[in-house]
Amino acid sequence: MATLPSVQEMERAYRRSDAGYDGVFFLGVRSTGIFCRPSCSARKPKPQNVVYFSSPREALFAGFRPCKRCTPMAFPGRVPDWAGRLLAEVERDPEKRLKDNEIRSLGIDPTRARRFFRKHYGMTFQTYCRGRRLGRALQQIRTGAPLDDVTLGHGYESHSGFREAFTRKFGAPPGKMRKGEAISVTWIESPLGPLIAGATEHHVVLLEFAERRMLDNPFRALRRYFKSPIVPGRNQVLDRCRIELSEYFSGKRKKFTIPVKFPGTAFQQEVWEELSRIPYGRSIAYQELARRIGAPRARRAVGRSNGLNRIAILVPCHRVVAADGGLGGYGGGLWRKQALLELERGEREYG
Repeated sequence: MATLPSVQEMERAYRRSDAGYDGVFFLGVRSTGIFCRPSCSARKPKPQNVVYFSSPREALFAGFRPCKRCTPMAFPGRVPDWAGRLLAEVERDPEKRLKDNEIRSLGIDPTRARRFFRKHYGMTFQTYCRGRRLGRALQQIRTGAPLDDVTLGHGYESHSGFREAFTRKFGAPPGKMRKGEAISVTWIESPLGPLIAGATEHHVVLLEFAERRMLDNPFRALRRYFKSPIVPGRNQVLDRCRIELSEYFSGKRKKFTIPVKFPGTAFQQEVWEELSRIPYGRSIAYQELARRIGAPRARRAVGRSNGLNRIAILVPCHRVVAADGGLGGYGGGLWRKQALLELERGEREYG
């Protein structure tokens, strides 16, 4: 059985409808016989009518039925089916410019798509498509393709129009990017919701849950450290990352082999390297992490560096917990941290 937060903490969470605790615990309401997520928008029950569970299974076996409003049996964080269809349509023909009427023909409201992509990914759907096309153009330029072929192949009627769009995106004209390196970014599905993964041709440099707050910050850091544009796309490193993450979530992989690169200050790099040494299925306190890097008084600085880790799961910051055994913090949401720890302890399965 998973360790639950304190009753006081859980009560505060459900009274605030705090979605950060979704998946960490579930609450059964004795007066109605239903169980909910902490974020449920239904009327808040009195504390004396609430009983807590660490999983839907526990609640069901205790005789509670799932709430129809917050659907606690459905795992949070998944990309809606309609959004998945839209992304699949782009990958089927990345050069095609999907217009609103074509999006509607897929049974999708274009306004809904724009709002969803802006809220969850920080860009509109059309911005994503444009970046995907220019990313493919960059790959062709770097492999020596003639500029005429690239320009016409990506739907631009003139060199000037293509050059302007390309320079605005990458900060340099096409001719100067033949030997430049770009960071390709893509979405990777997981049982805990979509991840945004970024990689050069040699290293994974970004892996974050897509709806993490302030996702722009790691993008800015990557541009600063690598001096490279960030474009939608895929490469061999990202394909390997996708495979190894799938093996990890299915319980078949306990150690990653994908090369990672995490530029930062010397202190941050020392913290992140030590994180990578924490064994699968184990967790340590922030104080212990500070001791291991030879800075026992720098617990707070270690905690900040832990929070600035840009490569989730592969660099396992989720394995660092509070001194009292509580979860501590996690940028991807505490419910995800709980789920990752349970997966590695053999207490949760994803098939």
